[in-house]
Amino acid sequence: MKKILVTGSIAYDTIMVFPDRFKNHLLADQLHILNVCFLTPEMRREFGGTAGNIGYNLKLLGEAPLVMATVGEDIGPYLERLQRLGIDARFLKKMPGQFTAQAFITTDLDDNQITAFHPGAMNSSHENHVRRELEAGLAIIGPDGKQGMQQHARECAELGVPYLFDPGQGLPMFSREEIDEFLRHATYVAVNDYEGKLLEEKTGRNLEALARQVKTLIVTHGAQGSRIFSAGKRYEIPAVKADAVLDPTGCGDAYRAGLLYGIARGWDWPDTGRLASVMGAIKISHRGAQNHATGRHEIEARFKSAFGHSPF
Repeated sequence: MKKILVTGSIAYDTIMVFPDRFKNHLLADQLHILNVCFLTPEMRREFGGTAGNIGYNLKLLGEAPLVMATVGEDIGPYLERLQRLGIDARFLKKMPGQFTAQAFITTDLDDNQITAFHPGAMNSSHENHVRRELEAGLAIIGPDGKQGMQQHARECAELGVPYLFDPGQGLPMFSREEIDEFLRHATYVAVNDYEGKLLEEKTGRNLEALARQVKTLIVTHGAQGSRIFSAGKRYEIPAVKADAVLDPTGCGDAYRAGLLYGIARGWDWPDTGRLASVMGAIKISHRGAQNHATGRHEIEARFKSAFGHSPF
């Protein structure tokens, strides 16, 4: 069984709700001297970050992921949570004098969002190294500090560890040449539809051409499902109907955990994609990225209910 190494960010998400509409308090002709305060009586703090979210979902599937990230001196509550969940936190490196990456998100009644993101310790991700002693058999290079993402990809390549390149919101910070380097060594690539278009624009190649550079390319389309391009074939993966559509935050990470689980077990691409779709549907019916406490047996039952068989 392949050990799965999850690189990326560990972050806190502070989410505030403004019980009105931003547009009622912003004067279009005065935006150059903007000075506003939004009173937010409702606030919650969530555990997030791509590495934390993917690791959480892999744990729900019964995996023992190796989560690698750089964190700040305020990591205490997150660390306690990981320990309670039984997720290995040995590869979280604490950076002195730094805060853990965190997002401050204010949402209004129209679901508009104003977000401030502080990368903090994430910018030091290159100070963590992928080493042979980890005995990783599969890895994901998720959104993280730029230098760290590049370094971890190179280290995986040098060690012969196949990796899934998942640039996410970090994609704009890479040049065409830098993306080409990731693609030269990546075994798999996963993007959403917007990132797929951006990838095409940055590389000057369409998705079919990009898919020929790697073993498999996965593109998610939200409620429209996902597409998997592999070995000249295209697999259409339907979205699984969710119990409720409450919060898309972390759905992509849940989906990627499903991909990693299927890849590690040698499943075929249709079933791997279907599991990923099941994981996304479970997540979207809960608020926050890590509040869906679903066990592997329930996940298997959801898969069987949606697709009529079980590959587990």
